[in-house]
Amino acid sequence: SGRSGDGVGSPRPLYMDVQATTPLDPRVLDSMLPYLTAYYGNPHSRTHAYGWESEAAVERARRQVADLIGADSREIIFTSGATESNNMAIKGVARFYKSRKKHLITTQTEHKCVLDSCRALEAEGFRVTYLPVKKNGLIDLKELEAAFQPDTSLVSVMTVNNEIGVKQPVQDIGQICRARNVFFHTDAAQAIGKIPMDVNDMKIDLMSISGHKIYGPKGVGAIYVRRRPRVRLEPLQSGGGQERGLRSGTVPTPLAVGLGAACEVAQQEMEYDHKRISQLAERLVTKIMSEVPDVVMNGDREHRYPGCINLSFAYVEGESLLMALKDVALSSGSACTSASLEPSYVLRAIGTDEDLAHSSIRFGIGRFTTEEEVDYTVQKCIQHVKRLREMSPLWEMVQDGIDLKSIKWTQH
Repeated sequence: SGRSGDGVGSPRPLYMDVQATTPLDPRVLDSMLPYLTAYYGNPHSRTHAYGWESEAAVERARRQVADLIGADSREIIFTSGATESNNMAIKGVARFYKSRKKHLITTQTEHKCVLDSCRALEAEGFRVTYLPVKKNGLIDLKELEAAFQPDTSLVSVMTVNNEIGVKQPVQDIGQICRARNVFFHTDAAQAIGKIPMDVNDMKIDLMSISGHKIYGPKGVGAIYVRRRPRVRLEPLQSGGGQERGLRSGTVPTPLAVGLGAACEVAQQEMEYDHKRISQLAERLVTKIMSEVPDVVMNGDREHRYPGCINLSFAYVEGESLLMALKDVALSSGSACTSASLEPSYVLRAIGTDEDLAHSSIRFGIGRFTTEEEVDYTVQKCIQHVKRLREMSPLWEMVQDGIDLKSIKWTQH
């Protein structure tokens, strides 16, 4: 690639980390540009044309987001992203119903912002059940049913996991919650626009959406809040009462327009994207696994979104593999937790051995990924895994037939 990375003309790595963020679709940029320059009115100004133009654009965007998930546009509230939406859903519902209900249910593999919101509520006196997941990353529906208590107000389970790509049985969870009159929230940041989602079919009461995971701009997202049966939230921030009082603050027109356009494009492209990404993912996994022994795919092979592939390369340090693959932008987990040296809590929750958890790499394939990029990544990956294993004493012992689990390591 001719794009310079350091300003000196050295090429930038090719991009295989679409779970962290996606490039802006050019069609989305085109829709945003007029609202960054000519149409700069405040959408809440009711007395002149500048305000009316912006308001009309925001309302159109609201419809585009609603159409993607089968909702009514009045159920869409613009936010700064899925982290804010998750905070609003979990803290908002819990605090509104706290006089009668003090219990919530979530899973151990949720995004950090869901887990941290739950921890914050525990400090306020709420009780939270963190459901374990099975080896394949999916929750056990019987365990979910057993976790309900008479004062459970909310169940929060993400649709597609951002680290291992597994897809939870959202429709079944929605039915279980509806039968018990408990609200169901799903963090759909990694699912929306990539797999078909319908809030009514799936009996979802609250849903978190992020712009920059679907080829839209960063800094904008939305929360879907069901009107019938009505979900009530306590707002997190006070202000001028914009967004039906649930999220005060001026709605950033260009960002909202971008999110709407990204949703519309996703709706048009979803089937084509899914088919193409599935083929590329299959190509990547098959080629790597046919050339390299002792590679484990994390998460269920069937119930998953194909564009998120998490592989563990036994007897290789994940960080050293990432360093070796410096001309491919990859990650060893979610962008939010990759700075810490702890192995991913998602991999720990599915029972991955500590050493395998440390050797995992996440490959993200998206709308603009090419076959050449996949082949290049595969070739580099195979080359460096083999090279790093040749340097590893553990690999040598395994080749000699020694069972590493039987060794008593001494501490110096």
